[in-house]
Amino acid sequence: MAEGLTTNGLDTTMQKLVIASNNPGKLREFQAMLTPLGIEVLTQSQLGIEEAEEPHCTFVENALAKARHVSRESGLPALADDSGICVEALGGAPGVQSARYAGDNQKSDTLNNKKLLQEMQGITDRRAHYYCVLVLVQHADDPQPLIAEGEWHGEIAQQIRGEGGFGYDPLFWLPQLNKTSAELSRDEKAQVSHRALALQRLLQRLDTMRKPF
Repeated sequence: MAEGLTTNGLDTTMQKLVIASNNPGKLREFQAMLTPLGIEVLTQSQLGIEEAEEPHCTFVENALAKARHVSRESGLPALADDSGICVEALGGAPGVQSARYAGDNQKSDTLNNKKLLQEMQGITDRRAHYYCVLVLVQHADDPQPLIAEGEWHGEIAQQIRGEGGFGYDPLFWLPQLNKTSAELSRDEKAQVSHRALALQRLLQRLDTMRKPF
């Protein structure tokens, strides 16, 4: 990694970081947003790092645990996200259990979407939002991790629509666009998604830290 000025221990010339995820959809989104900034994006699978445990009941605690784990194993800065879909009528579920909502250890999007549709049968309040929290650590014991969050509001559709995206995208209905998230192009999603918003906020914080007081 290139050496440079630091602010609160953060290397502001960061050129390389590891994404604490094996989710191919998330990796594509991060690479699309970070590579143009001159940041080399590595994945934990490329480095042979196993996934961290996610035992916590909040998104931020799980993201922090993943970031510290990958940074400790790789010796590099790490970026972790924890995200999911929260449905108003279900008390915020699936929430942090979004990836394993159907109780399937393989994190099956198909089974998760099927279960959500079943749970929403007969429910008229379809409001839902995607939530994402990002945590960036410079090293495993970083006392000042950078944290940013984003929310993307919509509704749960009555049926699956679209073949793009991943997770609950085929059920995440956007009334203002008259589409599900799965019907958006990658470029469209990169402008409006919860993950895009969180990353924009994270990069704004990095940019602010680079500027002299």
